[in-house]
Amino acid sequence: MTILKTTTAAVVGSLMATTVFADGHAQSWDMPMAYAATNFHSEHGVMFADLVRDYTDGAIDITVHPGGSLFGGGDIKRAIQTGQVPIGERFMSAHANEAPLLGWDNLPFIATSYEDNARLWEAARDTVNAQLADLNLVALYTCPWPGQGFYFNKEVNSSADTQGIKFRSYNSATATFAEELGMIPVQIEAAELSQALATGVASAFISSGSTGYDRQVWEHLSHYYKVNAWLPRNYVMVNTQIWNDLDAETQAGIQKAADETSASCAAKSAELANFYFDELEKNGMTVQDAGPDFLAELEKIGAQMTADWLETAGADGQAILDAYNAN
Repeated sequence: MTILKTTTAAVVGSLMATTVFADGHAQSWDMPMAYAATNFHSEHGVMFADLVRDYTDGAIDITVHPGGSLFGGGDIKRAIQTGQVPIGERFMSAHANEAPLLGWDNLPFIATSYEDNARLWEAARDTVNAQLADLNLVALYTCPWPGQGFYFNKEVNSSADTQGIKFRSYNSATATFAEELGMIPVQIEAAELSQALATGVASAFISSGSTGYDRQVWEHLSHYYKVNAWLPRNYVMVNTQIWNDLDAETQAGIQKAADETSASCAAKSAELANFYFDELEKNGMTVQDAGPDFLAELEKIGAQMTADWLETAGADGQAILDAYNAN
């Protein structure tokens, strides 16, 4: 199998963390991922690497580096853009500050089921891919997290109970929620969350049951409130120059692996959603729906956040919501 059209952009030595042999042997790609090796996203990263190896007849050999071990979560996109690694994974909305459109999956209470989230992604896909192209990135596959809820170390019935709490945020949307509820947002990567909770740097956050389970947050926190505000998506991205310098057959093999991994990962996310809640409860946490007063406040904040997003995302953002609502 021919795998590479030899160009300067494709072969930039050690800076690309890619080994290219003149006789057509494998390219070795390092793939940084931010979450623990046991997280289903990381496990599917390994599945993807295995499928790529299979579907390209060994031409592309991907080594997965989970848990922020190669690059921290906040550095992964930049490492891919600049060619330090050819491929990696990050959650898409982490880049909404740079490109507001990429916050499409963090619109509160717009798409709160897996089915609706999939429809929203279909509505957003082409526009999002065009935006990523401007950032020197190609999205190979995406995968949703379970719905997002709130973790606290006490009972919370309304914003009267959240004033002054140090709140771990992971993007602009979560920081906005914190501020509107009178909390103090602190940017903390998932790999650093356990230490932040243990040292008091943060004592609350919004995430899925997955993060709480992975990080055993019951050691520090007592309550989880089901809100299902949104289902954020991780995406596996590749450097545009690296991608364009692969021949069509190799690209097709990688994309086949990506499509199969995406479907499997989404199904696993849905399968695990309730499992995580059960595990939190087994380990002593109170897991319950948010109360009516708290939920009403969250929905009001969410409506304003969507309006603010539409102002920054412009016509492209409105087109995504129009397409989603038309289906």
